[in-house]
Amino acid sequence: MSDDAAASAPQRTVRPRHAATLLIVRRDGPKPRVLMGRRHATHNFMPDKWVFPGGRIDPSDYRAPFATDLSPEVEAKLHVAAPGARGRALAMAAIRETFEEAGLLLAKAAPPRTAVGPWREFLAQGALADLAALRFVGRAVTPPFVHKRFDARFFMADAERLTSLERQPDCGELDQIDWLDIDDALGLDLADVTRMMVSEVVARLDNPNLPIPFMRMIRRKRHISHI
Repeated sequence: MSDDAAASAPQRTVRPRHAATLLIVRRDGPKPRVLMGRRHATHNFMPDKWVFPGGRIDPSDYRAPFATDLSPEVEAKLHVAAPGARGRALAMAAIRETFEEAGLLLAKAAPPRTAVGPWREFLAQGALADLAALRFVGRAVTPPFVHKRFDARFFMADAERLTSLERQPDCGELDQIDWLDIDDALGLDLADVTRMMVSEVVARLDNPNLPIPFMRMIRRKRHISHI
């Protein structure tokens, strides 16, 4: 196939990968703050953007042990967006990725365990994931024209459920991590879905029972429905 023909050939849409993101809210100051980090400029997906910790699901997220389970309400709502065992695995992924990217444990103390794969370092800290601390607050699918796509579920938790506010070193994908008040966060370079979720944090501080937004593209237009 010639270069011209290759350029004009229709591109196959990338199938989105299941992913999870965690919005941690800190309320020990005059204004609520959220934990955010800036992605390295060298990344080929959203370079320099400020994001919440998160990433794609790993097979180990289905079988890693946890200290507390999802609340029945969260589990029921999550089942609509992620049927079967996937919902809990996504919740586990959100907690694991927050530890890997931001060095913070949403967990309860437990005897250290030996494990392999992505959960090895988490369990070595003497902690098990605290799924009961999570609220399911959003879902978004990356547009079809993007080269990396994710079907992301967003969770929210209070910082007081962390084992410590002191971060572990060597956080990997993020070159700057900070607790930001809402106005400062909204003034940063954010993707549309991140901006939407910052606004969700504000709304849910006053009304935690709001419907759960679901952002995706339908017929080339952004569409937001509710779960």
